This record gives sequence, structure tokens and C-alpha cells, in this order.
Amino acid sequence: MVNLLLKQMEQTREMMIRSGVENGLQNAKTIQLSRRLDQLMNTYYRQTAFEEEEEDQEN
Repeated sequence: MVNLLLKQMEQTREMMIRSGVENGLQNAKTIQLSRRLDQLMNTYYRQTAFEEEEEDQEN
């Protein structure tokens, strides 16, 4: 799951940058991609924190 999230984050980041260059930073598509990246990052950090917590409990 974590590897998939990392891949999605990288792809979304690249699309966001491309959109920002081509359409501008205030463009709706750029903003939408930025929000999607935020969501993916939040999911990633929650997931990794949960996994670390489980590892701590096992030790």
C-alpha cells in the first residue's frame, strides 16, 4: 500500500508541476492536483504512522 501511495504521490506531483507551468498556479486544474497531492500525502503519513505504531507494539 505504501509503495502505491508513493507512486501516486510522485505522478500527481509531476502532473501538478506541469499544469502549473502550462496553465498557471491559480488554474483550477493545478489547484485540484495540489489538493489531490495533499490528500495522498495525508493518507501516506497516516498509514506509515499506523505501521510504525504496530511495529512498536510488537517489540
